[in-house]
Amino acid sequence: MISLNGSSFLQQQQPSICKSCGTFDEARRSPVAFVTLRSKPNGRCRVASDGNGRVLVDGALNEDGSSSSSSSSSSSSSVLELDSKSSGGGPDVYGEDRASEDQLVTPWAVSVASGYSLLRDPHHNKALAFSEKERDAHYLRGLLPPVVVSQDLQVKKIMHSLRQYQVPLQKYMAMTDLQETNERLFYKLLIDHVEELLPVVYTPTVGEACQKYGSIFRRPQGLFISLKEKGKILEVLKNWPQRNIQVIVVTDGERILGLGDLGCQGMGIPVGKLSLYTALGGVRPSACLPVTIDVGTNNENLLKDEFYIGLRQRRATGEEYDELLHEFMTAVKQIFGEKVLIQFEDFANHNAFELLEKYGTTHLVFNDDIQGTASVVLAGLIAALKFVGGTLADQRFLFLGAGEAGTGIAELMALEMSKQTNVPVEEARKKIWLVDSKGLIVNSRWESLQQFKKPWAHEHEPINELVDAVKVIKPTVLIGTSGVGRTFTEDVVEAMAALNDKPIILALSNPTSQSECTAEEAFKWSQGRAIFASGSPFDPVQYKGKTLVPGQANNAYIFPGLGLGLIMSGAIRVHNDMLLAASEALAAQVTQENFDKGLIFPPFTDIRKISAQIAADVAAKAYELGLATRLPQPKDLVKYAESCMYSPTYRSYR
Repeated sequence: MISLNGSSFLQQQQPSICKSCGTFDEARRSPVAFVTLRSKPNGRCRVASDGNGRVLVDGALNEDGSSSSSSSSSSSSSVLELDSKSSGGGPDVYGEDRASEDQLVTPWAVSVASGYSLLRDPHHNKALAFSEKERDAHYLRGLLPPVVVSQDLQVKKIMHSLRQYQVPLQKYMAMTDLQETNERLFYKLLIDHVEELLPVVYTPTVGEACQKYGSIFRRPQGLFISLKEKGKILEVLKNWPQRNIQVIVVTDGERILGLGDLGCQGMGIPVGKLSLYTALGGVRPSACLPVTIDVGTNNENLLKDEFYIGLRQRRATGEEYDELLHEFMTAVKQIFGEKVLIQFEDFANHNAFELLEKYGTTHLVFNDDIQGTASVVLAGLIAALKFVGGTLADQRFLFLGAGEAGTGIAELMALEMSKQTNVPVEEARKKIWLVDSKGLIVNSRWESLQQFKKPWAHEHEPINELVDAVKVIKPTVLIGTSGVGRTFTEDVVEAMAALNDKPIILALSNPTSQSECTAEEAFKWSQGRAIFASGSPFDPVQYKGKTLVPGQANNAYIFPGLGLGLIMSGAIRVHNDMLLAASEALAAQVTQENFDKGLIFPPFTDIRKISAQIAADVAAKAYELGLATRLPQPKDLVKYAESCMYSPTYRSYR
């Protein structure tokens, strides 16, 4: 047994200190399942590896620094033996995949004299669920009360506690604390109660959490890369303990939901998104990395806030900004490889489009605001039209909002219409009209339009008011992506209802306070005829004795399954056809029973099955396009996706 600097337990990801030489070993630089130390002839430490990314037990250091050997059979039985081929990516070092549920794992990184630190390791902590045998084997006697409980009972207890909170932010903080102390229990809770807890860990509550992030900040999550790290980003990335990173969600905090510039406090978004990658899409927690790029903030309130955690300066722009982002993108590829998925999140319009265009041909990148929103909205429209009748090409679309989400949705719809009708995409765009803060986007405004808006400028007289645009354009579908609340007024909704028997109204802006209208308003003003969905959740509405259930066009339907599909196929680029495949896969999950309730999206209770199907269709498209590198292609992609998914069930320890 050895003791390291007063703590006898060393997590896999932490560097170990040799008492004989005082140096750190380099085990943390490799993705290993089990780490031990043995002495070199000169007294310095080295790690023995079997050549497959696993570091084997080959001896332990006595208190005086000398080496004591152990048998090879004992060593090999202590190694976590998992087949990396059954995973969606690299070695399953924590035994996280569903395919490894029944395998025994070793929660230790070195031989230990106490289990005290095991209880503080979120990867392996089971709290009162440690069995009697495990308590003996891992030095936990006396560190826990005598009772042994099941994981299901733990879930029941925590849900009871969460339901006592009246303030959503308190629930958010409680869930964050759980994630940082017992990772598997956090995800078990989220998966089992996804419809109740999704609004807690993500929108709308995450918006308030970001606004107050400095005040509620307790422990850091993810990597914070600021202008101070310029020129050193490669070394900063090396500080992250994991090497098998498969998904990075990165933001610069300039446009958080509909709340504007929240600077460094936007970290709540990458953390929340990656929690959903794991809970809904089955991507391992150890393979996820949240990142915030801090280039300052133009939010005066934050700059004056004594609790603000970011750089206290105005935002860097231009060359300085571009150089920092380019250094980050280059370093990510160098450290984590070609196939790491980088998801851009909540960048301002001018940067979002430029980053996607610049790195779309050199990196595996995806912008959820542009592409994820587009894919989920397209799925909802396909599903709605399946029951209402007609095709996309038969519709006329009017958008309020011409930013990332609006133009992203419009472009994907045009691509789908082009695919369905074999007409050029330029022709398909003519059925789609956009209104921005200056009115209807028309050709006469061409010179003043931003580049990403120009494809949507059509020949027409200028129109300033939305209600007038509705009356003139006569849309069958009205979509709000403006980020401005209550802009679908009674006049607007009534105009849509006068034009259409079943007006499709999508109020997509987040959080709830920024939604273009509420579900109750949409149903009331359309006499209960609207097909309605929103970005944030709304409760069911009672209208003339009938219960109308609003849908939620939540990006969480798409990005977790899309990410899993990219990972398990080893895709090297994201292609628009993959987004279309994801949309079609989601739309296919909507049943007549769902639609009869007013839903154009399936219930979230089935989200893992939905994500597996989306992942399979995305992977199939990657193989079809020649963008997949994991060969040969699995025969049954759905079953393969399910086997790759993270399982939060507690593992049994040797």
